[in-house]
Amino acid sequence: MKNLSISPILTLCFLLFGFIQPATAQTFEAGAAIVDVTPRKFPVIVNGGFTSRQTDKVTTPLKARGLAFSYGKTKLVIVTVDSCMMPRPLLDEVKTVAAKKTGLRTDHILISATHTHTAVSCMGALGTPSDPVYPHYLKVKLVETIEASLKALQPAKVGYAKINAAEYTALRRWIRRPDRIANDPFGNPTVRANMHAGKNWEDVTGESGPEDPDLSMISVQTAQGKPLAVMANFSMHYFAGERGLSADYFGLFSDGLKQKLSPCGDFVGIMTHGCSGDIWRRDYTKPESWDPKLKIQDYANAMIDLAVEALETVEYSVPRNLSMAENRMTLNYRVPDQQRLQWAQKIVDGMDGRLPKTKEEVYANEQIILHERQQAEAVTQAVRIGDIGIATTPNETYAITGLKIKAASPLKHTMVIELANGGDGYIPPPEQHLFGGYNTWPARSAGLEVLAEPKITESCIHLLETVAGKARERPEQSRGAGATNIAGLKPFAWYRLDEFAGPRAVDSTGQNRDGIYESHVTYYLEGPDSKTFCASGETNRAAMFAGGRLRTYHPDLQKDWSVSLWFWNGMPNDAREVSGWLLSRGRDYGTGANSLHLGIGGTNGNTGQLILQQGSNSKVLQSGQSITPRWQWQHLALVKKNQTIEVYLNGKKEMTASGITLADFDHLFFGGRSDNQFNWEGRLDEIAIFDRALPSSDIRTLAQSLSSQ
Repeated sequence: MKNLSISPILTLCFLLFGFIQPATAQTFEAGAAIVDVTPRKFPVIVNGGFTSRQTDKVTTPLKARGLAFSYGKTKLVIVTVDSCMMPRPLLDEVKTVAAKKTGLRTDHILISATHTHTAVSCMGALGTPSDPVYPHYLKVKLVETIEASLKALQPAKVGYAKINAAEYTALRRWIRRPDRIANDPFGNPTVRANMHAGKNWEDVTGESGPEDPDLSMISVQTAQGKPLAVMANFSMHYFAGERGLSADYFGLFSDGLKQKLSPCGDFVGIMTHGCSGDIWRRDYTKPESWDPKLKIQDYANAMIDLAVEALETVEYSVPRNLSMAENRMTLNYRVPDQQRLQWAQKIVDGMDGRLPKTKEEVYANEQIILHERQQAEAVTQAVRIGDIGIATTPNETYAITGLKIKAASPLKHTMVIELANGGDGYIPPPEQHLFGGYNTWPARSAGLEVLAEPKITESCIHLLETVAGKARERPEQSRGAGATNIAGLKPFAWYRLDEFAGPRAVDSTGQNRDGIYESHVTYYLEGPDSKTFCASGETNRAAMFAGGRLRTYHPDLQKDWSVSLWFWNGMPNDAREVSGWLLSRGRDYGTGANSLHLGIGGTNGNTGQLILQQGSNSKVLQSGQSITPRWQWQHLALVKKNQTIEVYLNGKKEMTASGITLADFDHLFFGGRSDNQFNWEGRLDEIAIFDRALPSSDIRTLAQSLSSQ
């Protein structure tokens, strides 16, 4: 026979038409699996509360759900488990065993807890020890989940969906009034903010941070378009209320989604835990909407309906990028000083080896543990699947942390999974530590150093840059008509107060006349009229003042000047002598005879009305006529022209004071008086300073709102 040879031209034709597959061809694959992790031996210890409890009942089974991806030389597995928290050493053991069995890299395995509070205890926390038997059983089942997910790999395509689910999540941590501070477990009056304080409106000034309303989903289909898996992510702590072992709403959502999308197939639904350290389902701003009889199944069904609606919009494609990166860092615990350690040791000695029964005993025991441990290793990870990013925190991070990471992510879509690769408790942003409360009391449930949150956040963003191969985004609020109006009037300085953190308040004019936030300010809460001040459905953001001020330095602002701002008062108008000072010009920590202060009156007179005052004299020069309502956004403008001061409320003149002599003070304060008396308790936004006296027509323009407040 003659030798058969193929010409180079014919070879090229075969390649072009797909008859010959090049050796470098890569196929994107995905696989999903479910493994039952319900214990076989009862009773078991259940965590999620202050003290230990046991159960021998199963309300809904506990499961581990795995999702594997493969592309080229990269393989990774994501596992979500119906557990409250899992310690890093346990998960590291699982990864080591799984790596030996599958060849997978240990840093390409992501394992997170759903955070159901009705699962078997895998780690000690507060008054609950780890179950003596279950952790070993769970480790075996987690390895099995990883193996099964990899075995299920098949050609696949991926899409992303997101929908607003604000109705099903809300902030549970509220700031208490400065005259309603409570004691911590150590007997000190430090609790300025705490979970569920919003139940009593008379005790609080407002929420301590933002919520994250996004229900995000990574949807996976087979190459033929058959549903394979959906991994959802939502910021809502847990539903609660069920007895016995239960996967909470996380399990009901996952199983219910399967029934909706592929009841007879091998589809796997997964609900991961978004950043929810300060989040729960009850909206304390709307007490009339709270239904204490709401059933967990109804809640899960509503979330499923939203998910299905969002999934109908998904456009699927085959990702051409798959990567994963990991970082391990050592963080310090906030260990007790000698005095607290002696206090704790005395209480623990009196317990005579038994488990803690009271809050005092719980936190005394925790001080001993923190003292012994001193440090912890924390793991962060990032995953890239095409244009989709996933970041992880090993803690119960606040909603604002997830929002920070997502806003800075260089990838088009990003979700943040918390309680992944460890369970290091609550991690508040540094400013939240100043307000105290359960989320900050040092214990294994909230014990890491004050700067743990920014370190973890930065690690996540850096890892996302690593897997994306490009730099982070630098978030900036969009400009709607209201913001455009402010910019069009050429302000001297303009503070949108949309920062994620302090201490710098950026001057949005670009003239670098930045302000400085003092302590006791929180960030990124909802501001006035998002439809007016932002575009494309973006939420307008504002700062929440709780005793701190915004300090600005403007020595060139002397003769005629004006200020425009929006305010939201958190204090009842009759709660103290002065409800709060909004703006002030004077010496820092002093007043001076010719200083100027504008605020809202309290029990000393002019209750709920704007008041204008000079110096430290309590005599009111002028007062407004309108009563400013609590917890409603209002527009305020002050115009200084020669020796006359005019004050406007919502575009209408409220008062005029003549013969005013002002000294050339360099500082202009917002959210408090220059001497720190009766500082503001509420939100401020869109502070614009002008180096001229604005006419009333400009004031009306600044006060305009394109939608109802």
